[in-house]
Amino acid sequence: MSIFDKLKNSADSIAQPTSQAAAQPVHSGRETFTFAALPESLAQMQALPEATLTSPFQTAALTVCALCVYAADRTIGTEMLNWLRGPRPLGAYDISFLNDRFREGHHVPFSYFAGAVPENDYTPSQPFTLTIEAGPYADANPGYKKLHIRSGGADNAREIVLRQKGDGQWFLWDQFLLVGIRQPKSADPWA
Repeated sequence: MSIFDKLKNSADSIAQPTSQAAAQPVHSGRETFTFAALPESLAQMQALPEATLTSPFQTAALTVCALCVYAADRTIGTEMLNWLRGPRPLGAYDISFLNDRFREGHHVPFSYFAGAVPENDYTPSQPFTLTIEAGPYADANPGYKKLHIRSGGADNAREIVLRQKGDGQWFLWDQFLLVGIRQPKSADPWA
């Protein structure tokens, strides 16, 4: 049974336990990642090609996956996020913030995948596809990379900041992905 079964009633919309992913870099400061399934454990995440963390885009893509897992299982999601944060694990404030953001529902991190919109209650198309872009100020601070990800429930892309460690790996520094988006249709009393 998938950990995402807690979030969705339909088994058809759940990721299978095995996962394959492929990154397709585009020279315009944009990369698209396609996941056959979302990782459901830290070991599955670390087995993905993106787990080398040699690109800030890889770390950003895995962060979205980890936030989806956090919505289903906070313990596993915390393990993933701590690994993505490298030498700076989540503190009590960070965990409190995450818990607060998921009180209103689990749909926000799923909204970053292609096909996830309010009308379908943010159910992503499969395979799970995610596009990450570098804006004009992506490299404003040396050693950091500011990237943007579009949500199917917002007009503006959301920001994620990565930091490069001395060994060349990129780690999650800060994310602004869990901000409000439009209500899913099933939760909208006016729909």
